[in-house]
Amino acid sequence: MSLNKKQIVEQLTKLLNSGKVVTDPEVLKESSVDRFRRFEELHGVYTQPLPAAVVYVQDSSEVAAVLKFASENEINVVPRTGHTATEGGLETIVENSIVLDGSEMNRVTKIDPYNMQATCQCGTPLEILEEQLREKGFTTGHSPQSKPLAQLGGLVATRSIGQFSTLYGGIEDMVVGLEAVFPNGKISKIKNVPRRAAGPDIRHVVIGNEGALCFITEVTVKIFKFMPENNILLGYTLDNMKTGFEILREVMVNGFKPSVARLYDHEDGAYHFSHFANGKCVLIFMAEGPKKIAEATAEAIEDIVAGYDECIKVDTPYIKTWFENLNWDANDIAEEKTEIIETKNMGNTTEISADWERINKIYEICVERIRKEIPDMTMVGGHSSHSYINGTNLYFVHYYNVTDCKPEEEIKKYHHPIKKIIVEETIKAGGSMCHHHGVGKHRTEWIRDEYGSSYYILETLKKAFDPEGIMNRGTIYPG
Repeated sequence: MSLNKKQIVEQLTKLLNSGKVVTDPEVLKESSVDRFRRFEELHGVYTQPLPAAVVYVQDSSEVAAVLKFASENEINVVPRTGHTATEGGLETIVENSIVLDGSEMNRVTKIDPYNMQATCQCGTPLEILEEQLREKGFTTGHSPQSKPLAQLGGLVATRSIGQFSTLYGGIEDMVVGLEAVFPNGKISKIKNVPRRAAGPDIRHVVIGNEGALCFITEVTVKIFKFMPENNILLGYTLDNMKTGFEILREVMVNGFKPSVARLYDHEDGAYHFSHFANGKCVLIFMAEGPKKIAEATAEAIEDIVAGYDECIKVDTPYIKTWFENLNWDANDIAEEKTEIIETKNMGNTTEISADWERINKIYEICVERIRKEIPDMTMVGGHSSHSYINGTNLYFVHYYNVTDCKPEEEIKKYHHPIKKIIVEETIKAGGSMCHHHGVGKHRTEWIRDEYGSSYYILETLKKAFDPEGIMNRGTIYPG
C-alpha cells in the first residue's frame, strides 16, 4: 500500500530528525521545479505536483537510509545539490516525491598537491573548492557559467562542462573517483587511480546519471597548476560561421589546445560584444598553461587565422572585459527575473554537438526553421564553445516576447517547439541532441532516437540499478 504525504513525512522524521525534513509550502513549491520553468515560477505559478518533503542529508549513511525507505515504499526521489539545472531534471513530476538535498554535505575533505587531486563532498560549491585551490596555486580547470552557485555532485551528475574545456576537458575527464549510493541503500566507492583496465570504466555509470540511477555523495577530481599570468587572449571578427568552424577545426586537428575556443554568430555576437562586433561573427581564443606552451599555442593560432582574409583582429582589452564577466551569480539571476517580468522577453538555450562536416548545416537549418515557424522571436543565434579533434558543440540562444498566453503556456507555445526543431534536426543529421546541460525531463521524449540501437544498454542500466523506478522519474528515461 502506498504511503500518503503525512505518512511519508512521519517516516522520514523517524529516520532522520524533524530539522532535516522540510515541509514549508513555499520551499516545496520552489523545490518542484528548476530553471526550465522560469516564466511560470516568476509569476507564482507552479504546475508540477509538490513534493512531500525536502530532506537535507548530512552523510552517505543518511542518503542510504532515505533511498532504501523510498525504494521499499516505491516513492519517487529527486536528488539535487546546487539547484542550477536547466532542463527540468529537478521537477517533481510525481506527487509526494522526496527531494533529497545534499547541499549541506559541503566539506572539502582533502587537497592533495602531490598526487594532483582534490576530494570533496557532493554539496561543495565549485567556487569554494576553486578558491581554496587557487590559494595554493592550483585549479580544477572547471568553470561553467554557473560556477558561483553550482555544487560538485550536480556537476558530475549532469556531465557538466566548463568554459576552459578545450584544454582541461569536461567533468568526466576530471573525475578520478567517487562515491555513490544506489536505491537499495548500497554505498559504492570507486577508488582514486589514474587509469585502470579492469573491465568497463564504472565511473561512467554514475557520471551523467542525472539522479536517475543513484545519488553522488563524494567526488575526487584532478587539479592543475594555476598560471593566469601566462594567459594570452585573442579575438577576431569575421563574416560567417562557416569560416569560423573551419578555423576551429584547423586549430583542433593540428593538435593545439587553447583553453578557450569560442565562435559567436552575428546575433549572439551582438549581444555579448556590442562595442565592437558591428554585425560580424566573433572568434575568441585563450592560450594558457606554462609560459612557453601558452606562447606557442597563441602564435600557432595567429598563424592559422592569418590564412583567412576576412578575419580582423580585435584589441585585447575588449576581449579581457568579456572574459572577466563570464559567470552569473545570484545578483545576475535576480536582475534577469526583474527584466523578464518587466519586458516579457524570455531567453533560453539548447546545446548540441556534431562532427565538423555537419555542424554548420545544423546551425543554418535550425536558425532558418526557428525564425520561420516560431512566433514573436526577438533573437535567434548561437555560439560554439567546446571543440574537439572530431567536431564541436553548438549552443543555440533564443529570445522571444511572450504574448497572448498564460505563464503556464509559455513552454508549450515557445520553448518546447524551439527545442523540438533543434533536437530533431540534430539527431537527423547524426549529431547529439545534448552536449552538456543534461537530458532532464524535457529531452527525454527523444532519448530513444538519440541512442538508436544502443538504447538497450542505457535501458538495462535502469532496470539493474533502479528496478523499482524510484530515482528521478521521467529524467533521461521515459515514464
